Amino acid sequence: MHVTNLLKSWIALSQLGFTSASSVRTTKVENPAFTYNATHFLLSGNTYQIIGGQMDPQRIPPPFWRDRLKKVRAMGLNTIFTYTFWNLLEPVQGSWDDNEGKGIASFFRIAQEEGLHIVLRPGPYICGEREWGGFPAWLSTVPDLVVRANNVAFLNASKSYLTNLSNALRGLHVHEGGPILMVQVENEYGSYGEDHAYTAAVRDILRETFGDVMLYTNDGTEQWTLEGGSVPGVLAEVDGDPRAGFAALRKYITDPSMKGPLLDGEYYTWTFDSWGYNRSTPNIQGFVNDVEYVLGNESAGISLYMVHGGTNFGFGNGALWQGKTRAFTTSYDYGAPIDEAGRTTELYWRLRGAIKKFVPEGSVPDVPGDVPLGEIPTFELRPVARLFDTQAVKFKTRSERPLAMEELEQSYGFTLYEHVATSSSGGLLRTGDRPRDRVIVYLNGIFQGVLDSTYAYPQNISVALTTGTKLQFLVENLGRVDYYSRGTVFENMVLDPHKGIVGDVTIGNSTIRDWDHYSIQLDSLPDLSTVSGYSAGLRNSTQPVFYTGQFAIQKEENNTAALDTYLAIESGIKGNVWVNGFHLGRYWRVGPQQSLYLPGSVLYQGENEIVVLELEPGHLEGNMKATGLSERVWAVEEDVDCSGCI
Repeated sequence: MHVTNLLKSWIALSQLGFTSASSVRTTKVENPAFTYNATHFLLSGNTYQIIGGQMDPQRIPPPFWRDRLKKVRAMGLNTIFTYTFWNLLEPVQGSWDDNEGKGIASFFRIAQEEGLHIVLRPGPYICGEREWGGFPAWLSTVPDLVVRANNVAFLNASKSYLTNLSNALRGLHVHEGGPILMVQVENEYGSYGEDHAYTAAVRDILRETFGDVMLYTNDGTEQWTLEGGSVPGVLAEVDGDPRAGFAALRKYITDPSMKGPLLDGEYYTWTFDSWGYNRSTPNIQGFVNDVEYVLGNESAGISLYMVHGGTNFGFGNGALWQGKTRAFTTSYDYGAPIDEAGRTTELYWRLRGAIKKFVPEGSVPDVPGDVPLGEIPTFELRPVARLFDTQAVKFKTRSERPLAMEELEQSYGFTLYEHVATSSSGGLLRTGDRPRDRVIVYLNGIFQGVLDSTYAYPQNISVALTTGTKLQFLVENLGRVDYYSRGTVFENMVLDPHKGIVGDVTIGNSTIRDWDHYSIQLDSLPDLSTVSGYSAGLRNSTQPVFYTGQFAIQKEENNTAALDTYLAIESGIKGNVWVNGFHLGRYWRVGPQQSLYLPGSVLYQGENEIVVLELEPGHLEGNMKATGLSERVWAVEEDVDCSGCI
């Protein structure tokens, strides 16, 4: 089962027992329901200090939404800030996923039931360390479309997305009796550009689609970011260091139509993790001091980014471009007060203590207890099929030149390129303009090496072809770049999202023509029972191999969280993991993430099945095994393909 399919099932269950959108539409509150003066936000005429935190429902298993929201409220927060991911809501152009939209609406209703308001951050660009900043990959195939620009094609697509989203959230705005207080215009646009015609157009689309709702912008602490991102008639706010940010707001925002109460719209509780990079240690006391400064000295608002990060399940992670790809991990733990598995941390309790100083006594609920994570004893994984022998490999087309992934109507996963030589050639191999992103090279089915855009010092691979030699490239999309700042020296790769092979393949001085293309998107798993089955040769394969295994659990009713665990693939090099058809995401020995969050909600009473796609079985030492850990381990290890390259 694909990630989205299981989420649909979860969402359907989560909606049972909740009020419908129509029942939320109460008599209209006296206007304006939510507004502001020079120094404070006002809710129904009363001062409202935003004490918020970022939490994105599309990164959290729906059965656990209420648990996470209860813990947020018990921390002392009153507002949830949340992104919506366009690529999940409209994965195919013109095809809106109603279940995904209904799920977001359900999350908002649960938040309201738990005493929380909502600040909506719909983009259309969101960043968030998500694949292409939340954009669906099909945007890259629309003629003449340029994202984050005053571009007719992009604005039309954005308007369609925002119209559908607003319809899904109808009845949930504060003036309708719902929880949504305000909506953000774009996201940190001042870091990216200064095209005020574009941001004004997004403002106008939001006003047209969402109607009578307060809008705001959120930008960095520099003069150029604030001036680039602020929009006339829209409240300007800031993120990052609150002292520098509030000073910058006072100094550089002079248009009265943009001025109002202070809000740190993203106060970072720590940071993201990237493959191959060490995890750093946060300064918890510094965070406490900053929160007390914002709530006390300034009487301002704040949003903790993240209060709970969750998980980039499946292929959901994005990447940075820093002269090379810096791909984000499946985990979006972020060092947040509520960790990836939903358990409270030291930071949670320290910040809760700080927040309680500034809210009425007795207004903060007790904290729901944390259930210890479960463990799964180590069990063996058995090789069952080569990837290239399964129905996951779908022939798309033959062409003279290699085609990019998007030209094959493919968004995520892998693309296999195949050429059978009709003449001899030899020399250094080049796969287009650069690796996009990780290219595994095979000659006659035998692994030759890896070209990878995450490497600072990419390997050079030389090959020799003779008539009849089969040359194959398995190209993995590691996550499209989701962020660019005009304050850096790097290229704007947000405008170059194409994956696969872009440009000619050359060997020495020869350009290689005539390619077969196979999409391996892995929206769902292939039927491995249709493959010939286990053979001893699979253990010696250097091509990607599917492994399977089983484990049993005892599932107690109403205690699903007790089954949560961190699943480690012992001896695994790099690949992807599914449990009961649910795509947990990527593993990669380089770390720092050495295990995947396995939600208990995925598991069945009795026997459960795991499927592992190991991309480099030729590097394995010993048998593949898996185990469920109650405590996560973070560690960076050498890359077996290119030591010291990341």
